[in-house]
Amino acid sequence: MNMLATAGNLGEQVRSDCHVSLELKEKGGIEISLQSKVEGMFGNQIRAQIAEVLQQLGVDHARVEMQDTGALPFVIAARLEAAVRQLKQTVHRFIPEPLPGLERENIPEYHRAKESPGKGQAQNSPGNSREENSSLKNRENGGRDRFRLSRLYLPGNTPSLMINAGIHHPDGIILDLEDSVAPEKKEEARILVRNALRQVDFYGAERMVRINQLPLGLKDIGEVVPHFVQLLLIPKCEQPGEVQEVDETVRSVLRAAGQEKEVWLMPIIESALGVEQAYQIATASDRVVALAIGLEDYTADLGVRRTPGGEESFYARSRIVNACKAAGIQPIDSVFSDVADMEGLMETVKRSRALGFEGMGCIHPRQIRVIHEGYAPGIEEIDRARQIVEAFREAEENGLGVTTLGSKMIDPPVVKRAQQTLRMAARFNKNL
Repeated sequence: MNMLATAGNLGEQVRSDCHVSLELKEKGGIEISLQSKVEGMFGNQIRAQIAEVLQQLGVDHARVEMQDTGALPFVIAARLEAAVRQLKQTVHRFIPEPLPGLERENIPEYHRAKESPGKGQAQNSPGNSREENSSLKNRENGGRDRFRLSRLYLPGNTPSLMINAGIHHPDGIILDLEDSVAPEKKEEARILVRNALRQVDFYGAERMVRINQLPLGLKDIGEVVPHFVQLLLIPKCEQPGEVQEVDETVRSVLRAAGQEKEVWLMPIIESALGVEQAYQIATASDRVVALAIGLEDYTADLGVRRTPGGEESFYARSRIVNACKAAGIQPIDSVFSDVADMEGLMETVKRSRALGFEGMGCIHPRQIRVIHEGYAPGIEEIDRARQIVEAFREAEENGLGVTTLGSKMIDPPVVKRAQQTLRMAARFNKNL
């Protein structure tokens, strides 16, 4: 049996991470060799945490070598747990205490913790004092119709990019377990993402995870869903049955955890077959709130190059939008891959909005502001929306279900779009 395991990242450019080498032994207790850039301030605390985590994971005798580049405690715990799980089968987990403000999102767990706090707060429950002093920044639930104009992709095995991502104010932060994570790193990324969901302040951004393509993605669900994730992205989705399988797995995991909460789904369409099945996928589960299109894989499936004008994907993007509007969910556009071309990004956003998309992906924080500006309504659009809402209100007061504004009929679907425009205008502090 292999008795040596490693986890984490090394290298000159690695920050806020650690690399762990773990050797299990038959006796001798826990032996720790630590090299840390913060040895003077936190060396003793790190050693104490290593011993605590290993004890919680059922390891009594081991040699640990850790090279630390400023890892936060949730990262250290994740790396140690990943190494232990390579060496032994164990039901034990070291689950960090959640940030203040997250507790009430899971009412059954919160009340169990309050009723029997006991030993092992880090394993099972929130700390009482931290909950009372919460800033509640993370308490915003991911509603079905919340804005998803921007979603920022972050590699699921790179903690340095997670820690401050929320300060850029994307609508959603995606901790990615799929394409950005090497196959041999999937397991440790899954543990790190679980811990980050509990410990990183996203400043109100929707907490999203892109799982792996099925069937591997089902294992991701079991690891992350009980830990405050709000939306799962399903990559390379081609059939409604894939959505239904994810839905059933989410429900099973929540039941086992004693939780009652909404976990939304966003299938990503990345192939010709997926495009043709778009409406069936969009309506496969009541948890689906959006469809996204992934144009890199889609154009590869067609055997064509992706171009700035997007002529090669016009049919697919239009079909995605139409399927989403028919299903009553949000159509979300692909990422723009040139992070240095802000003018090109703005032109893409304008075309995207004109097609009916309601958001797109980001691969760099600098893209967020441009995307928000591009999707925000203009003054004339806001004025028109205000007139529509006011005209319909007056019609309702007179017992009418429809009315006109100029030569245009105003009915409930038109009013709903106008109200959405005013909501977005308020969000961007536009003059109403």
